[in-house]
Amino acid sequence: MNTTTLNVPEPAGKTHTLSLNQGYFARRNATDWGFAVALVLATVAVFMRYGNRMDVYESSILLGTVPSLIWIGWFWRPLQKLMAGVAALSLLAIWLYQVNGQADLARADQAFLLKYFLSSQSAILWMSMLFFMSTGFYWAGVFLRQSSDAMESLGSRLAWAAVTLALVGTMVRWYEGHQMGPDIGHIPVSNLYEVFVLFCWMTAAFYLYYEDIYRTKSMGAFIMLVVSAAVGFLLWYTVVREAHQIQPLIPALQSWWMKIHVPANFVGYGTFAIAAMVAFAYLIKQQATETRWYKLLPLWALGVVLCFEPMVFRQTSAEAGSSYWFVYFGIAALVIAGILAARRRIGERLPSFEVLDDVMYKAIAIGFAFFTIATVLGALWAADAWGGYWSWDPKETWALIVWLNYAAWLHMRLMKGLRGTISAWWALVGLVITTFAFLGVNMFLSGLHSYGSL
Repeated sequence: MNTTTLNVPEPAGKTHTLSLNQGYFARRNATDWGFAVALVLATVAVFMRYGNRMDVYESSILLGTVPSLIWIGWFWRPLQKLMAGVAALSLLAIWLYQVNGQADLARADQAFLLKYFLSSQSAILWMSMLFFMSTGFYWAGVFLRQSSDAMESLGSRLAWAAVTLALVGTMVRWYEGHQMGPDIGHIPVSNLYEVFVLFCWMTAAFYLYYEDIYRTKSMGAFIMLVVSAAVGFLLWYTVVREAHQIQPLIPALQSWWMKIHVPANFVGYGTFAIAAMVAFAYLIKQQATETRWYKLLPLWALGVVLCFEPMVFRQTSAEAGSSYWFVYFGIAALVIAGILAARRRIGERLPSFEVLDDVMYKAIAIGFAFFTIATVLGALWAADAWGGYWSWDPKETWALIVWLNYAAWLHMRLMKGLRGTISAWWALVGLVITTFAFLGVNMFLSGLHSYGSL
């Protein structure tokens, strides 16, 4: 039988030959199989040690997670290194907590590596700093002509490090909660502090995938802005609310549905945010050579909205630390002004309109799929907890509005060929709607989901 081959380009000019007639498993290399075996062995070890503490739902979720992680690691091989690194650092942290075979959480302030690096709060603070640094280096790559590639590569590496430490912080926080008591430990996706950590690493990880696939790093300057904004909120929320403290779950959240509903939701939130920031980049590139001030008014208006948004949080809190948002406002204003003033240089560094449009579309398509799954799971959870699939609670209503918005966007693109400026502005409006559904409902409306209030 004849075999058709394809030369696939690799970094540094290398190529490898891929047989189009090879089966899926035949294309796996030794590292892929080693990764799969390691995950299976780790799962067996978990069941041997903790199986008697898990109910049928938790066991089913764990069993379903293993093939999913194997497939994801095979689909995008950099994730294999990420998972290995997270596992190694998390296990090191757990080992450092041990004293005579028993966990001692007081060691978080005694053991050097835990205190300054691997305890949950330390790892998440490192994540925050690394995301800020990553954003800075990505933007340095946009403006520095001589070393732009080196700066962007450093920004990318720092983003990978931040994602790693975010996941380590999440895993260790999960462990710490269980050591506090059986009624306290839970997967850390239950409050705004925990889900903002989830949003940060998930958004960055999806962007790093697009960066690798499209072989361009200049989009990172825009994507990391929204990640850094989320980190800014996270730090404010930590100081004002002391939200990093691990608390028992309220009764409404004591359900295995939370373990799958919330992560699926945040795949949607993260990819919708990526689409919006890529849309912003698209509009900046489009207006790169525009000199008529009135043509730039829509972008100036967008900048004003982005800058004044933090004032909403200030008005919702009279506690110490609310002045933080004045500093945030000043930085945001300078960033928007700088982007608009340097739009010509930024436009030169950005990839083509076709690439930006394609990333926007793929991000929304993935987000819509997962947001749909999350909405269905939420309805099933509601039926289990409250006896009805849908109650027109404000959170549910706004989730439906978000779903309809992106359903209409995808319909117009697939059926009517929507492209360019209109689709970019629509994606930006979608982020405003999504942000209100995520935070605004908690701040201004009450309902069954009021446990997520600020």
